[in-house]
Amino acid sequence: MKFYCLLLFSAIPTFSFSQKPKTENVVVVVLDGLRWQEVFAGADSALINRPAFTKSKAKIDKKFWDNDFKVRREKLFPFLWKTVAKQGQMYGNRYLQNFADVSNPFQMTYPGFSEILTGYADPAISSNRLVTSKSQNVLEFINKQKGYEGKVAVFATSDLFPALMDRDNSKVYINADSDSLAFGSAEFRLLNEMQRLTSKPTTERPDLLTYFAAREYVKAFQPKVLFLALGETDAFAHDGNYDQYLHTAYAQDKMISELWNLIQSIPQYKNKTTLLITCDHGRGDIIKNQWTSHGPQIKDSGQVWIAAMGPDTKPQGIFIEKGRYYLAQLATTTAALLGFDFKPETHQAMTPIFSIFRK
Repeated sequence: MKFYCLLLFSAIPTFSFSQKPKTENVVVVVLDGLRWQEVFAGADSALINRPAFTKSKAKIDKKFWDNDFKVRREKLFPFLWKTVAKQGQMYGNRYLQNFADVSNPFQMTYPGFSEILTGYADPAISSNRLVTSKSQNVLEFINKQKGYEGKVAVFATSDLFPALMDRDNSKVYINADSDSLAFGSAEFRLLNEMQRLTSKPTTERPDLLTYFAAREYVKAFQPKVLFLALGETDAFAHDGNYDQYLHTAYAQDKMISELWNLIQSIPQYKNKTTLLITCDHGRGDIIKNQWTSHGPQIKDSGQVWIAAMGPDTKPQGIFIEKGRYYLAQLATTTAALLGFDFKPETHQAMTPIFSIFRK
């Protein structure tokens, strides 16, 4: 354990690329609180068979259950397993001693998103309170690079992102929670009305509308970096609603699939875009009743997973080498995919996950 941490936390004054990455665009998708257990093993029978958590067992069994875990996970995440796993890489399968974790001690949504974007565990972000982050983040960094000015966009269900991105001082386009979805079209005026009327598990807008907004923005403006954060898996898990947690995870997989198909139909993106998918924190599992929760008091809720696919990523499937990876590495990895060396202003940088973009 100490050996891995020493390697990952060691400072990197600079690093060079053996060859220029083929990636010209990056799409990062974060699925709030989606457990690695479902990603790698599919629907959890221990939760399906508890009436307190699953109200429609027969329907869930029919749609998501199979005795073979490989079939189960493919039923739940068809795009992730039929496309991403076959063409890219999957990290965090703890059954194979491949670990992915948060580096922050709080194991909550805001600290997790902050870690993904700043490249370190910011001690000032210790809860989900709307504290404005003053740390440099990788999206702002990329947006300052030549050719990327005004080409970075964030779409999020969570109301945390205006604070996380320090929107008052940000040059990045940020659309989150209750922000208007209208870009001047009748379709988006309709979406705004849908947002007002649609029932949802929290006061935040539905993931579907966040996805629609991101999709239409891609069509209209073709950003080079897109950060998409969806949140309903976490909300339904907190409600103890395993039925809807699974249905939402399945729907999120479909959204990512449709977004990827759109990207591959646009010349700017086709075969020049890397897709990164992850979550901001895990959930309880050792004590099954704790699957609804996360935080420093729940030991296994710091466990996460990472998936990658793109022109620089070897199609390896599940990464089976023993090792440990951290969400904080995604900041330097995102920059490195575009040929940039991102280093947090006040903290040592974690190395990128080099295997994602070095064939």
